[in-house]
Amino acid sequence: MHRNQKMYRMVMAALLCAIGIVIPMFSPLKITLEPASFTLASHVAIFVAMFISPTVAISVCLGTTVGFFFGGFPIVVVMRAFSQVIFAGIGSFWLQKHPGLLSSMVGKVKFNFVCAVIHGLGEMLIVLPFYMSNSMSGAYYAKGFFISVVLLVGVGTVVHSTVDFAISLAIWAGLKRLAPDIVGRLQAVEC
Repeated sequence: MHRNQKMYRMVMAALLCAIGIVIPMFSPLKITLEPASFTLASHVAIFVAMFISPTVAISVCLGTTVGFFFGGFPIVVVMRAFSQVIFAGIGSFWLQKHPGLLSSMVGKVKFNFVCAVIHGLGEMLIVLPFYMSNSMSGAYYAKGFFISVVLLVGVGTVVHSTVDFAISLAIWAGLKRLAPDIVGRLQAVEC
C-alpha cells in the first residue's frame, strides 16, 4: 500500500470515528423502547469503514468505543459499542476477500443478514452478564429476559443494523459519485 493511500485511510478512519461518536451523542432521531434505545444512523460510520478496509473498520469501532467511554455513557453501552468490532471485522474481511459481493442485490441481502445477526448476537452476549447480575435498570427486569434481551436487544439490533446498512449504501454510492478519486484511493469495495 502506498504512503498516500495509508494517509487517506488514516484520515478517513479519524473522520468516521468522529462521526460515529457525534451521531449517538447529539442525534434527535432516537427510538426508545424501554429498556433499549436505538439511534438512527449510529452504525453508518462503521459500515462505511467496512467498505474501505478491515483496518479502518476495526479502528472506527475501537475509536467510537473510547469516545463512548470518555463521553460518560453507561458501561453496558460502552461494551455494546466494543462488541461491534466482531461484526465489523468479520464483515470487512469478507468484503476484502469478495470485493464484488455488494454489487448484486442478493449479495447485499446476504451480507447484511449475516452482519446483522452477528451484530445482534454480539450485543445480546454483552447485555447478558449485566442482566444476570441485576446491574441494569429496572426496566430490563420488568419486561423479562426474552423481551428485554432477546427481542429488544437482539432482534432490535438486527433491525437497527439493517436500516443503518441501507443508509450506508446510499451514502457510499453518493461518495463514489461525488468523489470518485478519493474513493478510488481508498481501494474500496464495489457497492
